[in-house]
Amino acid sequence: MPLLRKIALMFLLVLFVASWTGVYAAPDAVPEAKPVISLPKITSEKAVESRGISRQLELSQVRWANHTEALTGTAMMRLVMDVSGPVEASGVVIAGPTPRLSVTIKGTTPGKAIEDLTFDGKVIEKVSFDVSGQDTKVTFDLPLMVEDTDYRVFTLPSDAKANKPFRVVVDVNKPVPMPDFSFTTGLKNKVIAIDPGHGGSDPGAIGPSQYQEKTATLAVAQNVRTLLEKAGARVIMTRQDDRDVYGPNASAVDELKARSTAANSRKADVFLSIHMNAFPDRTVGGTSTYYYQKTKYDSMLARALQTSLIEAGKLQDRRTNPANFYVIKRTQMPAALIELAFISNPDEEKLLSSPDFQQKMSLGIVRGLERFFDQAAKLN
Repeated sequence: MPLLRKIALMFLLVLFVASWTGVYAAPDAVPEAKPVISLPKITSEKAVESRGISRQLELSQVRWANHTEALTGTAMMRLVMDVSGPVEASGVVIAGPTPRLSVTIKGTTPGKAIEDLTFDGKVIEKVSFDVSGQDTKVTFDLPLMVEDTDYRVFTLPSDAKANKPFRVVVDVNKPVPMPDFSFTTGLKNKVIAIDPGHGGSDPGAIGPSQYQEKTATLAVAQNVRTLLEKAGARVIMTRQDDRDVYGPNASAVDELKARSTAANSRKADVFLSIHMNAFPDRTVGGTSTYYYQKTKYDSMLARALQTSLIEAGKLQDRRTNPANFYVIKRTQMPAALIELAFISNPDEEKLLSSPDFQQKMSLGIVRGLERFFDQAAKLN
């Protein structure tokens, strides 16, 4: 091969190697290959459910009827809600401001045909449907409080053969009739149960100066008893001195049950439990009254007492509040639990230990009871 031709071939070989090495050394210079068309991924409905991806389902129809449980004979109202697919549902009882059953149906929204419902109030007063985030909130307004055993929330699967969709069912038992209250005005001949809170081995709350709640509640209760008996009422005291009502070192349930039983067994017209409040922040003070709406009179009794106590003691009005306290829940008559003042507040502790203030609040209680009977008689 001629020399010049060999030199030319070697030169071309060097250029080729240099060019290839440059491409290898700078990969960023090579554009990334992309498909011409980007196709969407297809996810099956089962895959959506298995991956936990939420789907918004719809409440499509609501039906209701009075129903009697075949096994127990319990009368109830049944509400059935059709849903476009399987869901979870749960309920909880709310005491205030009025008795309610709140049912949450997860991952649903009310359909356009769903409207609030109004009933006669014998079992349910009203049912309302609201959206809460991704859920439907169904609120049952009740005439009286119910126990956890008085309602049931459950679901039923769809039935293609019977042409039935997935359903959420809510059963609410008809309240057990309470004694027939027919109140008259005045305090004369009324049977009133007074419950001085704590006592004996249970001192209750203790103030900054070591004044004990059980001492204050008994002093006020004894004053109230004297005033009521002068007005012609008959008074039942759950304790008349510094002792445990059930017995020393009794369980809390036994102790509380003994207090409510004392009123129930002697058929009191009303029940009043006297207490003092306490809070870590010693600046907090005031008077409050609690009730459990098991009759149509419980909240009325609480409001009458609270109004008269504020007039008598001039402390901060902490209002009436619904509560699930045992003694006002388990008594069969209208009942209230009052917190006269905060024994944890140094100024109010001093007042609570004062015979003058004790007498003022005792008068407030008696005036509140008289106010209640006057209002209840008008309601009758």
